[in-house]
Amino acid sequence: MSAFTNLLRPVLFRIDPETAHGLSLKVLASGLSPHVRPDRDKRLARRLMGLDFPNPLGLAAGLDKNAEVADPLLSLGFGFVEIGTVTPRPQAGNPKPRLFRLVEDGAVINRLGFNNQGHAAALARLEARRGRGGIVGVNIGANKDSADRIADYVAAIRAFSGLASYFTVNVSSPNTPGLRDLQGKAALDELLARVVEARDSEPRRVPLVIKIAPDMDEHGRADIAEVVLSRRIDGAIISNTTVSRPKLADAATAKETGGLSGRPLFRMSTIALAQFRQMVGPDLPLIGAGGIDSAETAFAKIAAGADLVQFYTGLVYQGPGLVGEILAGLSRILDRRGLASIADAVGIETDKWAKETP
Repeated sequence: MSAFTNLLRPVLFRIDPETAHGLSLKVLASGLSPHVRPDRDKRLARRLMGLDFPNPLGLAAGLDKNAEVADPLLSLGFGFVEIGTVTPRPQAGNPKPRLFRLVEDGAVINRLGFNNQGHAAALARLEARRGRGGIVGVNIGANKDSADRIADYVAAIRAFSGLASYFTVNVSSPNTPGLRDLQGKAALDELLARVVEARDSEPRRVPLVIKIAPDMDEHGRADIAEVVLSRRIDGAIISNTTVSRPKLADAATAKETGGLSGRPLFRMSTIALAQFRQMVGPDLPLIGAGGIDSAETAFAKIAAGADLVQFYTGLVYQGPGLVGEILAGLSRILDRRGLASIADAVGIETDKWAKETP
């Protein structure tokens, strides 16, 4: 990590963020990034949703939108990676500039708008890596101009059911107009009913999780919990980026529209996670996302109620070595706390976090 911080980051941070993102993908594809065994500490392993996770660290969707570098990302030490968001048809996304660093805040604002090459391109790349192992989830969304957005999600289930380790139903991106309306109780129930029906009609049963926004009030969160439980969805990710703007050092960039991710999201997303855990009970697998940039923040998510965690923005600021650092740090935390496994830490501070205010 010191090499990245001292040498590479200053170079990348002189470049437009979206250009730097493309360059990072090329570096990953070259195989020059660190290689870390994901299963080096058996205490970190989890079996959830019928899948064997070698450790609880996942890459959130957004970095590898088109399934270009799933295997190089797994080699960093991730227990699982999530590609996408993918839409049925390719789309360019929103006008540039649409990605902004807030360096002092350890944050990013994006309004990319599901820019991706479409189902066919991602499907071809996942087909090419068939049989290589590793958990690779597919984050699915709808085209901006779709006449039937639910049909877009169903199309993704049909297309990727033979290759996806799990699906993430993304209804919480703030950058596609009207998409978050699908989080409303009636709309979400219809969406999940159709998606589950499509999933269950395929030869292979693929776990389904839903990714929700951190900005909802308690009533909205409770509605989602009720639908998720009634439709027997396999899990949930809490949370996506936020449209709110907590106090930020970079006040000028904070005025940009889009979803805020990174360190400022940690507190509100962790509170939302704990409250959602209380609503759904102890058994539903939950993935905590938002503001993870250290072993301590990863462990805090788990203690708040997450079975697994995901991050992305932390890599922007600390580089690919962050994965191995967090894994080593989690092992030390288990030793320090006298815990036999990471599973023993899940939810030990749910009640504490749920009482906090963002």
